[in-house]
Amino acid sequence: MNIKKSVLFILLILIIDQWSKIYIKTHFVLGESVEVFNWFKILFIENEGAAWGAKLSDVLPISDNIGKLVLTVFRLFAIFGIGYWLFDVIKKKASNTLIWAVSLIFAGALGNILDSVFYGAIFNESYNEVATLFSDEPYGKLFYGKVVDMLYFPMVDSTWPTWMPMVGGQNFRFFEPVFNIADTAISTGVGILLVFNKRAFNKEEEAAVEANETLQDQEVLKE
Repeated sequence: MNIKKSVLFILLILIIDQWSKIYIKTHFVLGESVEVFNWFKILFIENEGAAWGAKLSDVLPISDNIGKLVLTVFRLFAIFGIGYWLFDVIKKKASNTLIWAVSLIFAGALGNILDSVFYGAIFNESYNEVATLFSDEPYGKLFYGKVVDMLYFPMVDSTWPTWMPMVGGQNFRFFEPVFNIADTAISTGVGILLVFNKRAFNKEEEAAVEANETLQDQEVLKE
């Protein structure tokens, strides 16, 4: 894959990600949900921290605002690092599997950093009201935005048997986290690297696989 295709792919993911977030932010009140299927809901929440809503202030003796700023700055450095990695693997003509995976991770990371950097300065609060884009009363400022999440898959919603120690009688729900398109892109990219590790980091092996698939297709056409 060349850099042009990679950029177009990243832009496509960013457009879908940002459109979905802006739509949710300007049409839903915080906490509002719509059931699509009994195992899939659109649920609007805002994430002020990292994955799973974790905050640096929960583990370090710093304020929420300082923790948020540090996290946003860290994400910016991470974006530059991933961007350099992507440029490097394309320049070195690495396997398409690796380039696809890094492109997904970069697009997802960039999608979430846009929320963290800009959303606090362009949206008002969503508590008990639908937010307005480019509001005169933004809820924060640059670098203090909250990440918009909306994809919720409570595929199992049950209760632990009362006879079970520690958790008996408590609610059990799978899959609990609420996430967004950018998170999905990151998870997919990481999943590709884990599952197709050898193919991603071995261009010769991927080329052999592609050549074999092409040969099989040609044989099928001959038949």
